[in-house]
Amino acid sequence: MGCDDHVPLLAENCLAQADKETFVNETAVAGETEEIKTEGNGECVEKKRLSKSEKKKLRGQNKARPPPYKVNKEVILCHTLVDLLEGETAEPCRNQRCTNMHDVKAFMAIRPPDIGATCHNFNVRGRCPRGLTCRFGSIHITEDGFNKINKEAWEKFSARSNPPTMNILTKELQTALRKRTYDLTKSEKILEASKKTPQSQSTKRTVEGEVKIETKAEVVLKSEAVSDVVETNDPLLVKKEIDDSSVDVEMKDTSTSDRIGPVSDEDLIKIKPAEKKKIDWKGKLLMSPLTTVGNLPFRRICKEFGVDVTCGEMAMATSIIQGFPQEWALVKKHESEDIFGVQLCGNNPYTMTKCAQVLQETMEVDFIDINMGCPIDLVYREGGGTGLLRRERVLQSIIDSMNKVMTIPLTVKTRTGIVMGKNIAHNFVPYFRDLGASLITIHGRSREQRYTRSADWNYVDECAKIAHPVPLFGNGDILSYDDYKHVTETYKNISGVMIGRGALIKPWIFTEIKEQRLWDISSQERFDILKKYVNYGLEHWGSDTKGVENTRRFLLEWLSFLHRYIPVGILEQPPQKINERPPVFRGRDELETLMASPNCAHWIEISEMLLGPVPEGFHFLPKHKANSWK
Repeated sequence: MGCDDHVPLLAENCLAQADKETFVNETAVAGETEEIKTEGNGECVEKKRLSKSEKKKLRGQNKARPPPYKVNKEVILCHTLVDLLEGETAEPCRNQRCTNMHDVKAFMAIRPPDIGATCHNFNVRGRCPRGLTCRFGSIHITEDGFNKINKEAWEKFSARSNPPTMNILTKELQTALRKRTYDLTKSEKILEASKKTPQSQSTKRTVEGEVKIETKAEVVLKSEAVSDVVETNDPLLVKKEIDDSSVDVEMKDTSTSDRIGPVSDEDLIKIKPAEKKKIDWKGKLLMSPLTTVGNLPFRRICKEFGVDVTCGEMAMATSIIQGFPQEWALVKKHESEDIFGVQLCGNNPYTMTKCAQVLQETMEVDFIDINMGCPIDLVYREGGGTGLLRRERVLQSIIDSMNKVMTIPLTVKTRTGIVMGKNIAHNFVPYFRDLGASLITIHGRSREQRYTRSADWNYVDECAKIAHPVPLFGNGDILSYDDYKHVTETYKNISGVMIGRGALIKPWIFTEIKEQRLWDISSQERFDILKKYVNYGLEHWGSDTKGVENTRRFLLEWLSFLHRYIPVGILEQPPQKINERPPVFRGRDELETLMASPNCAHWIEISEMLLGPVPEGFHFLPKHKANSWK
């Protein structure tokens, strides 16, 4: 490895427009420009050294990113003609507004060249569903414009009891959700019973952990103030739901107050503990819900490396209950995911409870997780994610109502708190435990910290004592078997570990932990993992131009993490630590050096080795701009 400190360089052409303006308006001493010659994509060749002020402004997420590539709709073949076998006649297109091509010969004349000679989908299924539009179609497309089929392989694939990809949103379910005809009586009864629960006063903890007693009148006044705010354009909240959840949906502390009046029907509605399905969490390896990069193809890779429990990307409950297909795509699971959960993010018990009912009744889901750790500003301001830690009564109502409507386990994932240095998670752990959470996970950082500084495992261990007998898992900074061993042997109260960024940087970490070793994986082995990921992506997103570019986009997002891995064989002091920025180094071969490059032009070059040249007008900005290295 080299001995010089790593100098952060920025490819200006790979910035969003708002970030480019930062450099126009700012005169930094360290702002000289370097010319770097690169092969492959020539866009990202001009780099600029960053000053401290510039680095601070470029932290967090790239917002308002343009799509990497837009497909020209004028050269898309109509779906009625895509998958025609020899001897079949196409059904007439019933869409009077269809602007796609309906001339097969004309499409074949302008069809883009194939990327490769072998179609993975055709080999696996015996029939490629993308037909004439497949970018690997030479093996299954005739000269006359028909799709070939391997009958033996296709019959074997079709005879499977379950499809490889499950939890697909049907048209009937989507229509029922959009027209509000889905039967949600069960959720509505539970929510109505919660509203009837009498309560003369409520306990509220502030962000700093102070306890304040509020009367019912004070709660009503506060709810009126909330309703004034909610009338603005709000992508996450429904005004009526927030008004109700702020006032009426409050949990009663039965240990300090007695019931007055008739017996409520909540005991008749909620699921008894014995009726609930159970998961043995002890000793399991959990993969954290990872926004954008924790997609189905990536989870398949992690399953092959030994992860026990997987969870889908964070899904917005409001979008799920409204039937948005892009949100339901996050619920899909692969058949290899034997213990699979869905993570929901919401800010009121109405949408969260109804969403939980729909998911468990219509999808193959083993558990549902409540997101209380998302630090994104938009989610936080609207009261979701870590914003729930400021709304204790609403949070209690969400957990209680969801737990009553579900027959599968309910889990929660949160952070240590909101403000750095003021941990408050321990105040909420008793609620999680007493309201029926099956598992509690705490990310050892506050919202303010995001992913900087080291995770506070001492505090996580203290919370685990309070959570007993409910298992509590910790999350943060696990990148090797040594890290895992240190946590599990030092903090005896913690039941297990959830791994997030460590899996993105080295998905074989699960194999290392189970085999108790450091794996000096070669560059070719890592490249083979990328090949497998690409094939899984083509299965999931399709092998036509749109599917290829979707696969490329998510591959590049993953490479923005994967390039941080330092091979064990060239480490001076193994194992690698997750928050230490490595010095510049040259790998043991050219491929290893290329895969360690922080330059996104090199990531694009790697993608071209697997998916062919990028199309004209392709533009990529990584979603996550890392600020977690020291």
